[in-house]
Amino acid sequence: MSIRPFRDIKRRKTKVISVGKIKVGGDNPITVQSMTNTLTTDIKATIKQINKIQTEGADIVRVSCPDEASSKALKEIIKNVSVPIVADIHFHYKRAIEAAESGASCLRINPGNIGNVKKIKDVIKAASDNNCSIRVGVNAGSLEKDILEKFKEPCPEALVESALRNIRILEDENFENLKISVKSSDVFLSIEAYRQLSRATDYPLHLGITEAGGFIPGSVKSAIGLGTLLLEGIGDTIRISLSDDPVEEVKIGNEILKSLNLRERGVKIISCPSCARQGFKVIETVKILEDKLSHIKTPITLSVIGCVVNGPGEAALTDVGITGGQKGNNMLYLSGVQAEKVLTKNMIEKIISEVEKKALELEKN
Repeated sequence: MSIRPFRDIKRRKTKVISVGKIKVGGDNPITVQSMTNTLTTDIKATIKQINKIQTEGADIVRVSCPDEASSKALKEIIKNVSVPIVADIHFHYKRAIEAAESGASCLRINPGNIGNVKKIKDVIKAASDNNCSIRVGVNAGSLEKDILEKFKEPCPEALVESALRNIRILEDENFENLKISVKSSDVFLSIEAYRQLSRATDYPLHLGITEAGGFIPGSVKSAIGLGTLLLEGIGDTIRISLSDDPVEEVKIGNEILKSLNLRERGVKIISCPSCARQGFKVIETVKILEDKLSHIKTPITLSVIGCVVNGPGEAALTDVGITGGQKGNNMLYLSGVQAEKVLTKNMIEKIISEVEKKALELEKN
């Protein structure tokens, strides 16, 4: 059960590229990415974090390659993970070549700090030879010197000019397995840059508000920036950049997509903020349920409402629902229909059981 979307988002048509086994662009699902923050040379720690990020729901994981030891370590890392790996490259073009040869599915390069055109062409050849895609990652903080001199400061037009310039370099080498990003830490600058870029090219776009900050401010900035663009049909893959655990980035990315009905994954909890009318402790209950139901990946809707003001109406539209009642007698709803009264002391256990049963039922169908 779910509420019918008030509005369907019409996505911008883009080319389809491959990032390992994942297709990006076109009608393919919008993918969620994150990035490890371990030392890449610590192979065991990096593999462990990649697997945690993937388990949380990431489709693609990026790994930094700041030195030769890191780019060479990718070979062993990639053997031990099942998610496509993007090698994050800055300044040293040879690291990109080594990463491609080590099995990276994609190279993230910022042409503004890679160097001259010849070096970029060497990277393109390595990508072509190793069936590796490229993300042209333009950042407001590292634009080419001549573009900065022309525009005097980072602005949407400057980011787009840099992106188009570097697309042409790749296209001149007959390389089109690419995606593009034009990131800034400024929400408005990012939104306008992506809007302009989406009108200028049909390559898939990687969305992000770079250096967004800590968990709360970064999540809010990202939700506003990416949400605005996604509502306009712009964006094929996203990364939430937080000064926090990469797993949290994936959670927020998935929640943004789920809120726009662009992704269905896991339990979607609809809950009230609680008030004096609540028949049970809503906030505490929701926190426990979020944790206890995090293992479920099947799309399921669950309403947790503390009283009968909005409870029955929300429960009628969800797979499983609980509405607070008097003296600890709460009403359980299944597929929108009243099922039975449940005492508060048994409520969490009962909800978990019913959600798990519903997940198995949906998986069989």
